[in-house]
Amino acid sequence: MSIAEIENMTTSERLRTMEALWDAICHDSAEPDSPGWHEDILSERRKKIESGEAKFISLEEAKRRLQG
Repeated sequence: MSIAEIENMTTSERLRTMEALWDAICHDSAEPDSPGWHEDILSERRKKIESGEAKFISLEEAKRRLQG
């Protein structure tokens, strides 16, 4: 399927297609490999937590920030 074909789909058709793709991925027994940089970021975050440098906010504060 090409980008042009996707752009010509209605929103409903795009959502149905996306759901079908997601369902196929979820039921695939092969787990995709995470990129190497994921481990680097997780390691940096772990170090910040262990050193006390990490700052956390509540879910409510995160929602407020996202809403603008």
